Amino acid sequence: MKRILSLAIVLVIFSCSTPIKENENRKQTKNEIIENFSELVKTDVKDDNIEGSFSLAIIHKDSTLALKSYGNADLNTIFRIGSISKSFAGFLMMQLQQDRKLDINDPVEKYLPEIKSLVDYDKYPPITLKQLATHTSGLDRESRSRDENVRFGNINEWENNLIKAIPETSFRSKPGERFGYSNIGFAILGLTLSKVADKPYIELVQEKIFRPLEMNSTYFNVPENLKGNLAKGMAGGPTAELDYERPKREQNEVGYRIPNGGIYSTPTDMVKFMKACMGYSSLLNESSIEMLQTTQTPTTRLRSNYSFGFDLYSDQGINTVGHAGSNAGYSAHFEYEKDSEYGVILMRNYNFGNTNLDLRSNSILRKLSIVE
Repeated sequence: MKRILSLAIVLVIFSCSTPIKENENRKQTKNEIIENFSELVKTDVKDDNIEGSFSLAIIHKDSTLALKSYGNADLNTIFRIGSISKSFAGFLMMQLQQDRKLDINDPVEKYLPEIKSLVDYDKYPPITLKQLATHTSGLDRESRSRDENVRFGNINEWENNLIKAIPETSFRSKPGERFGYSNIGFAILGLTLSKVADKPYIELVQEKIFRPLEMNSTYFNVPENLKGNLAKGMAGGPTAELDYERPKREQNEVGYRIPNGGIYSTPTDMVKFMKACMGYSSLLNESSIEMLQTTQTPTTRLRSNYSFGFDLYSDQGINTVGHAGSNAGYSAHFEYEKDSEYGVILMRNYNFGNTNLDLRSNSILRKLSIVE
């Protein structure tokens, strides 16, 4: 009798546990993954407890799957995107090559002779456009100039301030030899592209990218009547006192930081740019898109490489293309998986918090890439 009772208990336990195990092993649907991710971000923003603003977008191919905002943000909220601005410079360079205005292997001095005033310029082979766009120019990360205008000058003077900065910028390595992140290198790239096209860089990006993609809420300088839509940047934290003044001040004090970090945008507009980077526009042909998605650097950096303004990451079955961005009081992440064509955009008005933008983006793209 005891044996029969024990067997009955085992059968009951087994019958109850089997569905739970099956449920645990069941793959999440696309909608479940997105909803769980959205709820996680929402909780993070609440737990950060600083009345922050956070917006996100998730896409698949040319379809937008999610557009959400949390905290003090709504879908019209404008954020700084920091170094994601470099992706626009790389994209523009490919457009101009496609238009036969340049060859990416051209020496920069062909269009911008001022580059010859770099410290020790004559000791190395001429820097090429490709090297500027891939952080392989060998240049310093920033100029060594102590001129306040070079670092904090008005946006309308950024080109002149860059010219002032070049003679006080030197090399860390031989051009083309290795990867070395250079903000001033991308500033020089932007100015060179403007010389190629005989048009100011800001106007050129607006004409070639913003307007064709109808990125109507994307700016280098937010208009006065729209400043109310700009998220109030919060530098400092999480243990230090929040600094509201520095982010506000840096909106005007840009120095030469325009092609390398000067753009403001919304997730809705950044979706349009991401789709163009995937090839869902007429701005770049298939060959140019393939080049943007292919490693152009000579060395591997912890499973990461770089193309023209885009960071490339390959690991455990995913291959992503994108860039991170950070200014004082703002942080953003732009990344898509090139095979499954899922993408995520995250934008925030502070530089810390429970949401690690890079890891969270990578995590959801990994999950979405295996959805059937």
